[in-house]
Amino acid sequence: MSRRKTILIVDDEAEIRELLKDIVESLGHGTELARDGFEALAKLRLGIDLALLDLTMPGMDGYEVARRIRQDPEAGDIPIIMITALTAKEDRLRAVEAGANDFIAKPADLVEVRARMTSLLSLKEAHDALKLHKKELEAAVAKQTETLRQAVADMANAQRSAYESYLETLHRLALAAEYKDETTGAHIKRVGGFSALLARKLHLPPGEVELVRLAAPLHDVGKIGIPETILLKPGALTPDERATMEQHPLIGERLLRGSSAEVLRAAEIVALSHHERWDGGGYPHRLKGDSIPLYGRICTVADVFDALTTERPYKKAFANEKAFELLQSGSGTQFDPSLVELFLAHRDEITQIQEQYRRQ
Repeated sequence: MSRRKTILIVDDEAEIRELLKDIVESLGHGTELARDGFEALAKLRLGIDLALLDLTMPGMDGYEVARRIRQDPEAGDIPIIMITALTAKEDRLRAVEAGANDFIAKPADLVEVRARMTSLLSLKEAHDALKLHKKELEAAVAKQTETLRQAVADMANAQRSAYESYLETLHRLALAAEYKDETTGAHIKRVGGFSALLARKLHLPPGEVELVRLAAPLHDVGKIGIPETILLKPGALTPDERATMEQHPLIGERLLRGSSAEVLRAAEIVALSHHERWDGGGYPHRLKGDSIPLYGRICTVADVFDALTTERPYKKAFANEKAFELLQSGSGTQFDPSLVELFLAHRDEITQIQEQYRRQ
């Protein structure tokens, strides 16, 4: 290989980034480090020759980063090596479909990194030689690097800020629905946390776990359309009031319908289906068993548990053990039995989520 290469290292853990940096630089290559997918995509503009990409990252996982690199008209042909602890055939197949060229198992070592990188870098160099005949720009690039690096940092920060603003908007929308119900933001965060726990224990992909965590807090967004006199009534609802209350899944579905955003499409499913029952006795569509969307079934368990353990205008809070008993008694009638079993098997983690989002 005729020149020093620039290797992009993408991992959300600083220790792993530094370990890989030391290994790569010991092989004579330069490095660019990125702590998430947004920064990685921005740094493609720095003349990257190969990407070492972590598979499991929050926000944007390695599958999605690889797909976006392959869609990039300027950098779509760079080799991608996935750094992963996942060994299942289906996980690797998904990575290949997303655009990965090779894999390195965690923890990475010098011999394996060198072997994997050398072959792919040689192929990349040959490919570049066919495409590019004028690489006399390095002197100019050297002068512009600091300015370019700042522009790249600004781009990454702007994208990260836009994503954070998007998440904040979702949170505020969920809060707007809960505002009439005299609950706090802690409730929607706990429901998101419990839902993500179940999604993770179901071994859903990391990106989908994050999707469930963000979508579940919007389950009651339709309560925006329900009068406060019904939401805050301390006693039992009349049949007419009950009928009005049972409209909130349909209102939520209408509010969220038709979005191009994946999170809002998932939230639409959750809002519409989180009051369906495993035995078919729920509302609004009386779905039964597996015909109820998985996201809705997950949110049902999370939401009911948090409701049981939270004081409301019409009830006192139950202790966790009592709430666990009530969940168990509803297994196979109100709740998906497999999800109840999974939830009850991780009581310590549930308590940790409660402590993390304790009502202030």
